[in-house]
Amino acid sequence: MTRTVTHAWVLRRRLAVQRLASAPLPHAADAVRLLTCVQSQDAPLAAHSLAMRSRDTTYAGVLAAQSAGGWVRTHVLRPTWHHVVPEDLRWIQSLTGAKVETSAASRHRQLGVTPEVKERGIELLRQLLADGRTMTRKELGPAFADAGLPGPGEAMAHQLMTAEVRSVICSGPPRGVEHTYALVDDVVARTESDGWSREQAAVELTHRFYAGHGPASERDLQRWSGLTLTKIRSATAELTTSASLVASHPLEQVECLGETLWFDPSVSGRTTRPHPAYLLSTFDEAALTYPSTGFLRRNRDADRARLVSEAGGGIVVVDGHDVGTFKRTVGPTQAVVTVRPEVALTAAERDGIAEAAERLATFHERPLELVLT
Repeated sequence: MTRTVTHAWVLRRRLAVQRLASAPLPHAADAVRLLTCVQSQDAPLAAHSLAMRSRDTTYAGVLAAQSAGGWVRTHVLRPTWHHVVPEDLRWIQSLTGAKVETSAASRHRQLGVTPEVKERGIELLRQLLADGRTMTRKELGPAFADAGLPGPGEAMAHQLMTAEVRSVICSGPPRGVEHTYALVDDVVARTESDGWSREQAAVELTHRFYAGHGPASERDLQRWSGLTLTKIRSATAELTTSASLVASHPLEQVECLGETLWFDPSVSGRTTRPHPAYLLSTFDEAALTYPSTGFLRRNRDADRARLVSEAGGGIVVVDGHDVGTFKRTVGPTQAVVTVRPEVALTAAERDGIAEAAERLATFHERPLELVLT
């Protein structure tokens, strides 16, 4: 019989599993590996998400870890940016890349990105990035235009994404904070997992998601991965009936708010590093992953229309509740963190938010200016 747990229990376990409320991981790359894919279109705050979970606690430190090959940044799982460790890149792209490309087919037709254009673009990228060269999108644009291909703009962006989901290109070492492209074969070593079948890859991705994000539902995994519910349910059944997988990839289920949630009981969910408040990017894995069982908003009527489109901000979480939003702006001499509470806050809650804002400013190695509006 499946046991029923409280929502508070689920939230506490997730924060601990994701190392927000338990001992930090040694390196930022370990946080990427734990979460498997870390959404990262807001690159600075995605780096902060890794810093909160590891001992690489500054932006410079996280960028140095990425430059050293700890992970790559590419379009994977869904048509948006993610961090992924090198050894996971090819097998995940083999499993999900074709669907990502197919999902953009109508837009490709509108932009004139035909199959021929895609193939020519991929061949051009192989030439431009040969011998370990890296280039920025700004540098690639003129070369695409000179070759008679759609140059700077959305059409070229889709050509680059196609090359990414086919495991031709991914990120190279950052130039400061600027993104570069490199050939996958130049920066990602071959591994045994590159040859996994789709079924084996689906089972591995399913377990990895529940181990790093659990307790979570099948629909949470569907939104995160793009896999169909049929494939997810097949993989979950395999994980819970195969004797060898039960031993090596354990899963348990609980009921919460009318949903079945899965998690790996071998991953510690014990809180050892509690914080009274968190500033979580809009795209942080703890904030975005759980539409039905995520942090409860204290003021459900507050307008959040601009939150998703705003870079450099996210939600304010106090005692497991979403109490407002924040925006951070980094200047040469200070980091300004503007908090917009949507409910009345106690003095202790304001102190907790100030502590979280201080951690964010320290990440940017700037003095903090905190503004509560």
